[in-house]
Amino acid sequence: MRLQTMNDQLAARAKQMCRLAAPALFLAIALSGCAHAPPKTDAAGYEAYQAQNDPIEPTNRFFYAVNDRIDRYAFKPVAQGYVAITTQGIRNHVGYFVGNIGEPARMVNFMFEGKSRDAGTSLVRFVLNSTIGIGGIFDPAAALGYKELDTDFGLTLAIWGVPAGPYVYLPVFGPSGARDMLNIPVEFYATPMVLAPESTALNDFGWAQSGLHLINTRAEYLQPIDQIRATALDPYATFRSLYRQSRASQLQEIDRRNVLTPPDWVRRPAAP
Repeated sequence: MRLQTMNDQLAARAKQMCRLAAPALFLAIALSGCAHAPPKTDAAGYEAYQAQNDPIEPTNRFFYAVNDRIDRYAFKPVAQGYVAITTQGIRNHVGYFVGNIGEPARMVNFMFEGKSRDAGTSLVRFVLNSTIGIGGIFDPAAALGYKELDTDFGLTLAIWGVPAGPYVYLPVFGPSGARDMLNIPVEFYATPMVLAPESTALNDFGWAQSGLHLINTRAEYLQPIDQIRATALDPYATFRSLYRQSRASQLQEIDRRNVLTPPDWVRRPAAP
């Protein structure tokens, strides 16, 4: 019995090390192939190269092709089957459940960003949805006015002034960047499953939750991804552009909400 417990603990630690070592390994492999910058005499070409900020484009395209093949023959069929046997309502509740697990990480990131009100919203959402919402399956917090707010460690670093760095396409994880890659280990360690006492059941639950999150998210983007593949002249460049636009939009949304206004319960002076 004791030996079995030790084996379970070693297996769990090995899984953790694989998860955390993967981004560094991917970056090391990616750095082995770099795109050659046009000469500065080619002003237009050099300016476009700088704007793309994709110095390891050949390697990124290789990993994109690998991911695309895996997606076409594995993830997409599974997501299609998942859509066929579930309703949109069920998929929404799965999204609520997975999102609730990420609320503690978002709360901590908002605190590091200096967004106290957003951190309070994440805390209220986690407490309400974990209790009244039956572990996050339902979202009563949104009905009470506490809508889900999005952030992560990559956006926290951006608010601190850390530049995005070059574009990186990670195997399995997909579009990322030198700064946003750091979000992967942080997100892993910030989940309640990792912070809770070690147990085989909890480890299995963590892997099951990760798989469910992957399939549920892939199902959400079945049509948009198919449309890009069918219409884009260069799907790789399109996904790269959409990723950067999405990150910029998330950062702008955080800044837009950062308006210091009194809470609703504060008594305001009567208008003259």
